Amino acid sequence: MERKDFETWLDNISVKFLSLTDLQKNETLDHLISLSGAVQLRHLSNNLETLLKRDFLKLLPLELSFYLLKWLDPQTLLTCCLVSKQWNKVISACTEVWQTACKNLGWQIDDSVQDALHWKKVYLKAILRMKQLEDREAFETSSLIGHSARVYALYYKDGLLCTGSDDLSAKLWDVSTGQCVYGIQTHTCAAVKFDEQKLVTGSFDNTVACWEWSSGARTQHFRGHTGSVFSVDYNDELDILVSGSADFTVKVWALSAGTCLNTLTGHTEWVTKVVLQKCKVKSLLHSPGDYILLSADKYEIKIWPIGREINCKCLKTLSVSEDRSICLQPRLHFDGKYIVCSSALGLYQWDFASYDILRVIRTPEMANLGLLGFGDVFALLFDNRYLYILDLRTESLMSRWPLPEYWKSKRGSSFLAGEVSWLNGLDGHNDTGLVFATSMPDHSIHLVLWKEHG
Repeated sequence: MERKDFETWLDNISVKFLSLTDLQKNETLDHLISLSGAVQLRHLSNNLETLLKRDFLKLLPLELSFYLLKWLDPQTLLTCCLVSKQWNKVISACTEVWQTACKNLGWQIDDSVQDALHWKKVYLKAILRMKQLEDREAFETSSLIGHSARVYALYYKDGLLCTGSDDLSAKLWDVSTGQCVYGIQTHTCAAVKFDEQKLVTGSFDNTVACWEWSSGARTQHFRGHTGSVFSVDYNDELDILVSGSADFTVKVWALSAGTCLNTLTGHTEWVTKVVLQKCKVKSLLHSPGDYILLSADKYEIKIWPIGREINCKCLKTLSVSEDRSICLQPRLHFDGKYIVCSSALGLYQWDFASYDILRVIRTPEMANLGLLGFGDVFALLFDNRYLYILDLRTESLMSRWPLPEYWKSKRGSSFLAGEVSWLNGLDGHNDTGLVFATSMPDHSIHLVLWKEHG
């Protein structure tokens, strides 16, 4: 058939083929295939692969490819990276996808870093750490041995752990090496807090004392309580020290002079916790930058202003039950924006600007769990048997770590959380160092530490 006649015939056939139903088109193609030889079938096979197996990631604009990839879960994306070099290149270049994947795992995101490959590597590191937490392989344990009597008080800061004991001594330990940096003779310690130069102790002898690390000398002695001092806090900028006692009072002291500036009354139980913290939110009662004092007993948390006016009055009293039927756990979290405390009813979070309860986290597994630390993403909790990590976004327990039979003080001074920045989101660098410390019946200190990444 001549070329011109063939083209005319092909046009006529094409018009008729397009007018057929789908079923008739399929029957026509089946008949033509049955009449075809090897040359035609090979031609058909080569062209069908091009028509049907199109690489859409290669053909689509990059923006559309990124949009489609956002709908896939990270594990599927990793599988897709194995399809071809082109797919791996496109998927690995999608910054938003990997940042979102990291954020969903509880990882901190620095939006200024737009290197997609960096975030893909961070995700791979994150997924490994989360699996270690799930499989109880993220932590390791150690012990500090040195005291000869029960350890009542612990305080942790910047890799150093201070321990106060009934053996009339306080020790400062380097957690990373397990070595004792300082050891000084003191009174019986019920509470401790320290910095580079000094140690402040609250005692069962009803006094507070300030000690110099380098010489071990007592530089100040605060007398005035009529009951054991269970909690202390201080601020060098304000030159103020505060103490909570079994005499139901909170005392405000001049740190350098040692004189009592004020005695705050209103508690009807032992004051087991005092916290001095700068406010970060504005309300009718305080402004950002104001120093605030929180004091807690078995049933209530009281909020006091601490500033230029020493004779302050209680701003607010918080509780979880009006009839005092529910006790508060002895640990208290206050970061200037939120107050968090645990109880038999669950974990309570108050907004410091309004004093309203933001939420109560209640799950069957969380009955009577104690609070150790609270962040934007995670909370660290514990009971007599386990250490727990709570995902605050889902309000579910995501990991637990077994604890030995430790000595648990009712006042909450014999156990504490270590590094807490990771509670605001892991970043691949802040999951190091101390997680938890508690005193043991044999007078040693049991440490739970982050294990290095595998």
